[in-house]
Amino acid sequence: MSYSIPTTVTEIRLTYQSKVKAADRPQITGSQDAYEILAANWSDQIGFIEEFYILLLDRSNRVMGRYLVSQGGLAGTVVDAKVIFAAALKARCSSLILAHNHPSANVRPSQADIDLTRKLQQGGEVLDILVVDHLILSPEGGYYSFADEGLI
Repeated sequence: MSYSIPTTVTEIRLTYQSKVKAADRPQITGSQDAYEILAANWSDQIGFIEEFYILLLDRSNRVMGRYLVSQGGLAGTVVDAKVIFAAALKARCSSLILAHNHPSANVRPSQADIDLTRKLQQGGEVLDILVVDHLILSPEGGYYSFADEGLI
């Protein structure tokens, strides 16, 4: 009696195509730059539901793109590290900036925000993808920067 396993497998392709030339991409020099880019490109739900985005950066801290990681409810959203790093690896970014909004307009981080940031920093270290900052945006304008506050 002979046993044979199937040998046909699906090919996996990873692609990233930028629509903006590297020299034309905005460059992040600090949290204010990141905030302005995020605020200008946030959804119209900023005052209604919590959303989590990442900015993907090249080696020169130029923004390769943004990615919506998750949308949640009024008081939170589920963030899966595997989704973040899958996007980061696919885009071949060197670093990233985490960002989410607080519809309540209180930009102070919760303990869950702090814990998530540490977890993602550790994941980034393993993959050699630096987590540069984590911003919390208010629908009323303004933000909190983990980097500016010494938490990153």
